Amino acid sequence: MAAGDTDIIRPDGAENQFGAASVDIVRLDGAEKHFGAVRALGGVDFHVGPGECVGLVGHNGAGKSTLMHMVAGTSTPDSGTITVHGGIEDNYSVSRAQQRGIRCVFQELSLCPNLSVAENTRINHASLSGFGWRRKAAELIAAKLDEIFPDHGISAWDIVGDLSIGRRQMVEVARAFTVTHDRLDLVILDEPTSSLDAHTSGQLLAFVRRFVAGGKSCILISHVLGEVLRNADRIVVMRDGKVVASDAAGAFDRDRLVAVMGGAEARAKTAAQAAAAKTGANPLRVRARPAGQADGKDLVARAGEIIGLAGLAGHGQTDLLLRIFDAAARAKTGIEVTAPVALVAGDRQSDSIFPQWSIAENIGIRSLARLRNGLLISPQREAELAAFWQKKIGIRTPDMNNNIFSLSGGNQQKALFARALGSDAQIVLMDDPMRGVDIGTKLEVYDLVREEAGRGRTFLWYTTETEELDNCDHIYVFKNGRIVANLTRDELTEEKIIQSSFGDAA
Repeated sequence: MAAGDTDIIRPDGAENQFGAASVDIVRLDGAEKHFGAVRALGGVDFHVGPGECVGLVGHNGAGKSTLMHMVAGTSTPDSGTITVHGGIEDNYSVSRAQQRGIRCVFQELSLCPNLSVAENTRINHASLSGFGWRRKAAELIAAKLDEIFPDHGISAWDIVGDLSIGRRQMVEVARAFTVTHDRLDLVILDEPTSSLDAHTSGQLLAFVRRFVAGGKSCILISHVLGEVLRNADRIVVMRDGKVVASDAAGAFDRDRLVAVMGGAEARAKTAAQAAAAKTGANPLRVRARPAGQADGKDLVARAGEIIGLAGLAGHGQTDLLLRIFDAAARAKTGIEVTAPVALVAGDRQSDSIFPQWSIAENIGIRSLARLRNGLLISPQREAELAAFWQKKIGIRTPDMNNNIFSLSGGNQQKALFARALGSDAQIVLMDDPMRGVDIGTKLEVYDLVREEAGRGRTFLWYTTETEELDNCDHIYVFKNGRIVANLTRDELTEEKIIQSSFGDAA
């Protein structure tokens, strides 16, 4: 038996996938957590055994992140117990969790942007010291990136701040799986594919299955329910700070998961039906040629259309959206824009949120001209705009004057949509804005996008989630900064997008 292995019987007497009864890697019993008057967790029981992938799902604010902070040692319960490898932990912490083989990849990435990939790897491994530690760290992270994400295109000497958000996420994930002297038994993956395209997501999830098959464990948190259903062995559903269901993954389908999570049933109205209601040739809103395009394939968007941008991450989709955004203010070669533009960014922490401002101020910043009263901003008009969109889009907060960070991630993203839709913009650029957002919020936003498109607004929507493209009228697939395919919604399949992404033409 290898060092650290055990044949202690788990409290519930369960057996691992290799047939031997074994102790849980981690177990929480009766975990409670309050933040002031807000109950984040209300007596949660949760466990992970060796050799299993546990899927954890629930709407934003359900308590998932609070629970995972406890497992990772970054937060302690107000009451309840934490047991790791069969022993009760009285002074549990991040360092203790790492000593016991538990690591976490949180949704909001924790890399230091001014350091290289290798230097960020060293932060997790104190044993990489002395002469030549940078080379050792570089070899360690490069090998793990190669194992998880073949052809990743990342150098260990790249400065993290210069990488795209997708590549930063790849580094964060790979770093969590690197091993030196400390043991590694459990990795918590909080929305690990939220910035990855379908191909790269597939590489990661295939690695997770290999990792689990080798007797290690993962907790997979994802709002992409298909990922959880396909890759988890057991699924735990949370709602309002409690576990409301826990069963083998095979006992769930998407409809049951959505129902147990609490509402947010799929809407009957599809993008195809919405498109069928549109008649006539609507006015041109955008004509844009990617900078590397030489064959005359332009992106064309008309009033009332929802246009999808697809393909592998980092192949020019975001670059084109930013060029269109710039062209609304100053002429750009190859770009024609005929109406005001607003941008909803996906990396809200870096590109969208004003962290010191209230929710109302974050919403009103794109509408300053009509909020003015003389030379000053009218607080009344700002409050009225915020109140209208709070009700329309369902921003869950008792006070719109609260700081923007008082909101859950999904509600922060709603506020950013309110900023764009509350403005005069007739063209809305969406740069993978639904990453890490729960299914209920997604469905509400999808309905809102279709409603606004029905009123003549134009949406250009880059997304790494193929399911979201079902909301689009047609889809442009990008490769190496060029448009390589233009698909109607009826032609859309994940296989066709991946085939186009790796080929030179559709």
